[in-house]
Amino acid sequence: MRDDLISVIDVSNHHGKRKQTVFKVLKRLGIEPKKIRSSTSRGQFIAYITQDEFHRVSLELQASSVEDELEQETDAFTNAEEGVFYLIQLEPDFDPQRFKLGFAASMSERLRALRCSAPFARVVRVWPCRRLWEKTAMDCISSDCERLHTEVFRAVSLDEVMAKCERFFAMMPVVFPLSEIAHPDNTIEQNDGDRFENNNDNPT
Repeated sequence: MRDDLISVIDVSNHHGKRKQTVFKVLKRLGIEPKKIRSSTSRGQFIAYITQDEFHRVSLELQASSVEDELEQETDAFTNAEEGVFYLIQLEPDFDPQRFKLGFAASMSERLRALRCSAPFARVVRVWPCRRLWEKTAMDCISSDCERLHTEVFRAVSLDEVMAKCERFFAMMPVVFPLSEIAHPDNTIEQNDGDRFENNNDNPT
């Protein structure tokens, strides 16, 4: 057997991956492993690759590991059970009664994503919330509003919508103090320097 060959088993052990994972990477890279009968494995065929192919596979596996970590972080963010319930005006100057309700594990990330389609969006207020409450809160708070989209509504009075939010969350258990997500000056600051009001004096 050539000295520059390394078995797929050794590759998987080296990277702490399953053999199936290594074979998937080989297929993705268009590498066809050489099957050689081994005297140390009861005459069974063992898959081998060259050192150059091993280097390519290693780079791919390392990149995949980074992607997996990012996916896990994203899943953790997406699946967070505690966060905030928000009230957002989508176009405060041109259509101040049109608003969006919803849950966010990270308000700054949610607002950044929303501003890709609604650049003038402004957070009116947030309340500590559990994800489990989102639909019930939305149904209660928007009951007298015109539904424009899944989470977008139009109200006669945005003050009344805010009052409904206050009443709803006043009845719910404390999730965490609002001070944990607000700055001392009672506003929440975004990365781009924009600040939105948060005048909830009695966080629930």
